[in-house]
Formats: sequence, structure tokens, C-alpha cells
Amino acid sequence: MDRLSLIGIVLALVALVGGSILKGAGLSGLWSPAAFVIVILGTIAAILVQTPMATFKRALAIVRWVFRPPVQDRPAMIARLVEWSTVARRQGLLGLEAEVQAQDDPFVRKGLQMVVDGVEPDNIRSMLEIELHGQSQRDLAAAKVFEGAGIYSPTLGIIGAVLGLMAVMKNLADPSKLGHGIAAAFTATIYGIGLANLALLPMAAKLKGLINQQADEREMIIEGLIAIAQGENPRNIEARLNGFVV
Repeated sequence: MDRLSLIGIVLALVALVGGSILKGAGLSGLWSPAAFVIVILGTIAAILVQTPMATFKRALAIVRWVFRPPVQDRPAMIARLVEWSTVARRQGLLGLEAEVQAQDDPFVRKGLQMVVDGVEPDNIRSMLEIELHGQSQRDLAAAKVFEGAGIYSPTLGIIGAVLGLMAVMKNLADPSKLGHGIAAAFTATIYGIGLANLALLPMAAKLKGLINQQADEREMIIEGLIAIAQGENPRNIEARLNGFVV
């Protein structure tokens, strides 16, 4: 669990609700079914129009990373790569065959299988880098779904406010309804701007950071596997890969 994300969401809700109470609007001032429909459903509609189905499904799959990011333990991965290089120098590349099926990560399993099969190091690098680039691009496109939603929601909040003010204009003859109507109109703006800046845009930035970190770790794995295929000294491999640890 990413505690910072959880704390951030809680603080965002406290800031929004607490600010509403301290300003005298109260909790009721934040509730507006019409604003919810315009901003939330409108943002979802805009994203559905913009996004291909495969990208939308990937976005739904990786949104959990905001609170449960993929496990990344670079020192442990380096230790495994160094251990594999030691086995390869002692028993040959075929000595790693038992390790292939034990890998949970399909990327690592594929790369290690190519090493065991004796694929040329340049070909290993080329194939793994193509896969890495493709996966990173798909994940970044998925993260941009939330970035796009963060761009649309404030605009839809303004649309909601304008629609609310239009309703107010119809009741100018009844002053008792003006205050409530204007407050309800601006609630849509709060929904749009708050949703964008307290949730959607931070989520997109977090996901992009995690995707880049994952890409860096896989670059490290590629370097390690290439070094094993080339029969490099385990100590040299460890020293090189430690440069990826931050």
C-alpha cells in the first residue's frame, strides 16, 4: 500500500469538506445531483469518446497502482542476476533452464529463456527493448486517460455553472431562490476543479512516474541478461548494475 497516496486522498477530502464548513457553506453546499451528473458523467463521456477501448481497459487495470504500485526491489533483482551469472559461468547457460519457469514476471522469463536458448546478445537486446518500448507506450497512453479527464472536468464544471446560472435567471422574479440557485451553480465548478486538481491530475502524474521507474528497472534487467549471455564476470555485472540503484 502506498501510504502517501492514501494520506493525500484523505487530506484532499479534509481540505475540501473542512474548507466548506469553515467558509459557512456546510456539507450540504457540496452536494448537488445536477452538478454530479454534468461533471462526473460528462467527464466519463468525453474520455470514452477520446480513448480507444484497449487503452481504456489498460487505464482501469493500472489505476490500482496509485495505491498499490508494482513491487520494485532493484537490489534483490541485481542479486538474482549476479547469482544467475555465477551459475552460468560454472554450469553453462543451460544451467539456468530451471530458473526460467520460476520467474513470475513475463518480461524476465522471456529474457532469461532467450539467454538459455543461446540467442545472440544483440538480438536479445533488440527484442527486449522493442517489448519494453511497446509496453511503456501502452502504459503511458493509459495514464494519459486520467490526465485527459483532469483537463475535461474543469471545463465541464464551468458548463455546469453556466447551466445553473441560466436556471437562476429564470427565477429573477423570486429573490428567495437566487442565493440557493447561485450556490448550486458554483458547486459544479468546485466538482470540476476539485476533481481535476485533487485526484485526476495527481493520479496521472503518479502513474507516469511509476511507469518510468518500471522502464528503468527493465533496462537494468536487459543489461544484466546481456552481460550473462556474454559471460561477463559476476563482480563486474554487479558493479555495473548498481548504477541503476537510486
